[in-house]
Amino acid sequence: MLTADENGLTRIDADLDRAFGFGGRLGKWGVAEGRSRLFMKAEELLEKYAAGQRNFQKADLREENLKGADLSGIDLYGSNLSGADLSEANLTQVNFNSANLIKASLTNANLSSLVGASSANLSWADLSGADLSWANFSSATLSYANLERGTLTGANFNNAKLFGVNLDEANLSSASLDSADLRVASLHKANLSKANLNKADLTEAYLLEADLTMANLSEAKLTEAKLQKAKFQKANLHEVDLSQMNLTNANLEQAKLDRADLQYACLRGANLQRANLRFSNLIGANLIEANLRRANLTRCDCYGWNIKNADLTGAIMPDGELYQPETSDQEISSKETSPQEFQKVTSMTRKIIRTDKAPAPVGPYNQAIAATGTMLFVAGQIAIDIRLNDIVYTDDVAKQTEQVMANIEAILTEAGATWLDVVKTTVFLKDMNDFAAVNAVYGKYFDEATAPARACVEVSRLPKDVLVEIDCIAVI
Repeated sequence: MLTADENGLTRIDADLDRAFGFGGRLGKWGVAEGRSRLFMKAEELLEKYAAGQRNFQKADLREENLKGADLSGIDLYGSNLSGADLSEANLTQVNFNSANLIKASLTNANLSSLVGASSANLSWADLSGADLSWANFSSATLSYANLERGTLTGANFNNAKLFGVNLDEANLSSASLDSADLRVASLHKANLSKANLNKADLTEAYLLEADLTMANLSEAKLTEAKLQKAKFQKANLHEVDLSQMNLTNANLEQAKLDRADLQYACLRGANLQRANLRFSNLIGANLIEANLRRANLTRCDCYGWNIKNADLTGAIMPDGELYQPETSDQEISSKETSPQEFQKVTSMTRKIIRTDKAPAPVGPYNQAIAATGTMLFVAGQIAIDIRLNDIVYTDDVAKQTEQVMANIEAILTEAGATWLDVVKTTVFLKDMNDFAAVNAVYGKYFDEATAPARACVEVSRLPKDVLVEIDCIAVI
């Protein structure tokens, strides 16, 4: 039943209000006090919007047809849009905070730069093909919503409820899903590169062929998730439980898997080249035909693992020693060797040198590194940005250090090396008081357990009056 107040505004009966989840303490007009809603037809809203009105908070627009409407900048805080048709609508800069959009149709709608949809309810809503880039859906409910092929670049879904959501082939690159509930979600071929999934719950999620390159999955829950052929290059899987998971042919190149639980996991044919597996649990893991070239397996628990036909060239084994192929010098010289095979036989060996008879390292470096192989001498790098061909961040030593490390990394990559191949660095500082700031950035590129030897000196002046210069030696 509808009633009218003294101003002639149409209000919703309390029973209806409670039925759609807006109940509360009843006020003068039989609705939740402070939550009364203005019943409005689509035509009326569009007419007032055209006249310049933007505030439509707590409006009741359930099942109204707003297809293709231009509603940019409208304030629909706390409104009821359940079952409404907003497909192809322009909803940029809209405020949907606390709105009810259950079963609403938003197919191909433009919700980019949404002011917010925090605590909004979009359960069962159809957002397929919608543009949600950089939208704020923190703490929103999107259970069973359809976001197939949606654009969600940089969107904020922190603490959002995405249970059973369909995100197949959606673009979630750089999206933030910290502590999000993604149980039973479908993310087939979804792009999650650089996404933040810290502490996200992906239990029983469907991630086949999903791209999680450089994604942060630290402490995420992946119990019984489907991960076959997923891409995890450079992803952060620190302390993640992947026990008994099927990661057949998964791409985990340079992934951070330190202290991860991979007990009885199937990694057959997986690419773990240069992956960090320090202190990981690989008990009973299936690594048949896996690529473990230059992987760091220091102090991992490998009892009962199966590494038949796995490529361990250059890998640091659980005892800290570099893997040595079981091939004698006589066998090597007795047959013709291709350049590729020769390179594999003469690949770098590396050993960390530690002694308690000399001062212990107090940062991201080691006392010494013993290494054999092809030596690479990288010239001192300063904070030149090649896009500008000039010095950047003239007064910020931390930012200059980031640029220096980026320049070194580019040279290492061109030479076919990585930071794991660096055995010695020298840091030149204009002011030794800047050491802590420089060290904080430098430490991001090395694990203390395997970091190269290092020297740090203060000098009176550096080229172009920069604040820091770094050179290095690598062995590949």
